[in-house]
Amino acid sequence: MKKIFFNEVATRDGFQIEPTFIPTDTKVTLVDSLSACGYAKIEVTSFTSPKAIPMLRDADELMGRIRRMPGVEYTVLVPNLRGAERALEAKADELNLVMSVSETHNLSNLRMPMTRSFIVLSEVIRMVNGYTPINVSLSCCFGCPMEGDVAQSAVLDLASRFADLGVRGITVCDTTGMGYPSQVGRMVEALQQRLLQLHPQLQLTLHFHNTRGMGLVNVLAAARGGITRFDGSLGGLGGCPYAPGASGNISSEDAIHMLIAEGYETGIDLNMLLPIARQIPHIVGHEVPGQVAKAGRITDLHTAPAYVEEIRKEWSDAQV
Repeated sequence: MKKIFFNEVATRDGFQIEPTFIPTDTKVTLVDSLSACGYAKIEVTSFTSPKAIPMLRDADELMGRIRRMPGVEYTVLVPNLRGAERALEAKADELNLVMSVSETHNLSNLRMPMTRSFIVLSEVIRMVNGYTPINVSLSCCFGCPMEGDVAQSAVLDLASRFADLGVRGITVCDTTGMGYPSQVGRMVEALQQRLLQLHPQLQLTLHFHNTRGMGLVNVLAAARGGITRFDGSLGGLGGCPYAPGASGNISSEDAIHMLIAEGYETGIDLNMLLPIARQIPHIVGHEVPGQVAKAGRITDLHTAPAYVEEIRKEWSDAQV
């Protein structure tokens, strides 16, 4: 099986909608701890307006204080040219740009029509390409909670336009957890046939939410279809603040645990990651959806109650 490359988005996508500001010291410690676990990328923060996303108002300081681990890329989300300039000054390893495949969601999230978003992001790409790798995340690829179905052809067309501009990667996002496995399988096949045949070096990432409980099965459907890059959020934190009903991302530790059980190589050290995941409820001040951090891995066995041995002996004696 191909190796899976996993990207952690908790400190950006996860923290951005928390009601209480997470202290910068806590974020630094968390990023530094995650850096040692084997992630391909960590999306550290967003260089957006502090008025728009106050929970990430410490982006410059955070990027300046984290300890960079060789082999890990530290990526940031940027909405426009000013955000890109700040990200370059902070020496981000990758810039993640975002727009929606749904016109209504784009207006809600980015306050502009899709045509304008494409122009704005194209300007960033022209300015940055050659200096720092660029990834483009496309929201609502598997459905929009305000418009309903999103045509697969619309996703392919927009992804192709960005790939033609020379970006390094495209992330196809199920922003509100509307995708289901057979739909994911069809999308993955189409993306590989149309995008990767023309742009074989393109990094194609899938980003799922668990809004309707199908996040992990969608990951598995995509992995079986040949996708090797996924986003996840520790504890299942996050959700789009501009999409009605959207809940958190897939839990990183749950998805990684599942992929390892299925025989995939992830490069992630679960022995290191799970203790970090268990700290997340204390960091955010509430319970989180992640399950493996609570229940343990399927290989974590428990000592049987003492009375079991007594019962075992009783039945053994009776059979004699």
